Amino acid sequence: MNKTIVAISTPLGSGAISIVRLSGIDAFKIACEFFTPLKKQKIIPRKMHLGKFELGENFEKCLMVYFPSPNSYTGEDMVEFHLHGGLVITQLVQSKLLEAGATLAEPGEFTKLAFLNGKLSLDEAEGIIDEINSESEAELRVALSSADGKLKKEIIEKQDLLKNILAEIEVGLDYPEETEFTQLKTSIFDNLTQIKESLDHFILNAEQIKLIKNGVNVAIVGRTNVGKSSLLNALIGEEKAIVADIEGTTRDIVEAKIDYKGVRFNFYDTAGIRDSSDTIEKLGIEKSKRMLNTANLVLIVLDASEKITNEEKSLIKSLKTPHIFVANKSDKKRVLEKQKDEIEVSAKTNKNIDILKKKIFEKVIGENINFNATTVLNERQLEILKQARAQIINVLNSKEDNIEILSLLIKKVWQTLGKITGQTENEDIISLIFSRFCVGK
Repeated sequence: MNKTIVAISTPLGSGAISIVRLSGIDAFKIACEFFTPLKKQKIIPRKMHLGKFELGENFEKCLMVYFPSPNSYTGEDMVEFHLHGGLVITQLVQSKLLEAGATLAEPGEFTKLAFLNGKLSLDEAEGIIDEINSESEAELRVALSSADGKLKKEIIEKQDLLKNILAEIEVGLDYPEETEFTQLKTSIFDNLTQIKESLDHFILNAEQIKLIKNGVNVAIVGRTNVGKSSLLNALIGEEKAIVADIEGTTRDIVEAKIDYKGVRFNFYDTAGIRDSSDTIEKLGIEKSKRMLNTANLVLIVLDASEKITNEEKSLIKSLKTPHIFVANKSDKKRVLEKQKDEIEVSAKTNKNIDILKKKIFEKVIGENINFNATTVLNERQLEILKQARAQIINVLNSKEDNIEILSLLIKKVWQTLGKITGQTENEDIISLIFSRFCVGK
């Protein structure tokens, strides 16, 4: 059923501009019921026209642009009205368009139409979602790479190679007397190994990209009064955590975020780990211990002016997460023995805080991250690649000599990879993905 959808595509509220967009077979017809160019002229596609949007007794002076099918975002006829920003005027224009026969768009419906009409692939659409939701420069750069269709291109290349393998099998089955099946099987396995190696690269890169997308979680741990809260404040450059000489000041986890070299780092100032009879403090200490296992990196804060305690030695011995020793209070006379992989700082004077940030970045991210590489941006894509890789390994480990059965297994790999671009993904998953968009996108 053909319909014309309408939605407000900019955030509601006061601002310079609001945009209302239409898409569908009657988009231009409905638009022309209300819009008249100030200069009596024919509306030219893809050109902004200044005119009046009739509102009954009054009108809104605005801009209109018309994108005819198929050269539009959705692949259908589209019209956009660029209005003065404001809640009432924007909603009033949308109401007029609804009265004229348009239907209110569902979340992500414009982009879903673009996918259904072949204007973009599923992975490109997911890249747009992540572009909109990016919270750091690095995350944005990765999302832009995905929205640009690099992954789609790589996946289609792998699918084309699989189709070539299947074609070779079909020829062999059609002309068995002219086919050396042992040689054919060797060729099949060589090509599958090549595809598997590419998937290995994607999956490895995706694990690093996951840190960029979700942010790097850094836990600041240690016993009471070693300066954990002061260190948090120094790292983020503001007074986020309460600092006091009283032991046990921090009873719950204090979270703060910074953007360093384009990557979001989530710092967690934890309760000082010690034996305590205080019920609230004990809950905080338990949270601190859980953070030791869930963080991407742990900063073990020690007081450089004191000797290491047995409690701290026990904590260090039990730690399995990647970590950095931070010898704080370097503005005082040093008593603490030198620790392996240590940074000496003073949260009070900011000594070596920038060096510590650089060390944290190198420890987790590294300096050689390639933002231009083909990236897998989300868990759905990563899981599909892992499934395809497992299926290929299953074929490579198979002792099956029946070429027809191998053909069926290889077709399954092709179908699995097609879920990334949307070629073979089911409608429910596709609808779920586009529901993550806001209305009007």
